[in-house]
Amino acid sequence: MANFNKVILIGNLTRDPELRYTPSGSAVTTLGLAINHKYKQGDEWKEDTCFIDCVVFGKRAESCNEYLNKGAPVLVEGRLRWRSWEGQDGQKRSKHEVVANNIQFIPRGPGSPQGAKPLPAEDEAFPEEEPPF
Repeated sequence: MANFNKVILIGNLTRDPELRYTPSGSAVTTLGLAINHKYKQGDEWKEDTCFIDCVVFGKRAESCNEYLNKGAPVLVEGRLRWRSWEGQDGQKRSKHEVVANNIQFIPRGPGSPQGAKPLPAEDEAFPEEEPPF
């Protein structure tokens, strides 16, 4: 049986990007994304917000850190990954996150710095596999 794991999300950043480097020197940026969903319940409009963590590698990670900030609208394309670790308190923790292989900056309007400069080509930005951390 074939497997398929692809996610496309459009939302706004919940915080400024956080850039760090692996011991081998690869750039890794984490993004928090909020995706809003409006729906009608009876005569009333309601809104749900879904919060998703995303991770970006390579040159794209550095570009995201340089050009994006809290509130910026972005399109994220990638795959879901389940990650688990042990917290400082010794408790096991886990979460789903999106490993992004494409980030599109969405301009907010005239004069906005978001989206003003294109990202590097996809084949320049990502190695075949992301580095472990």
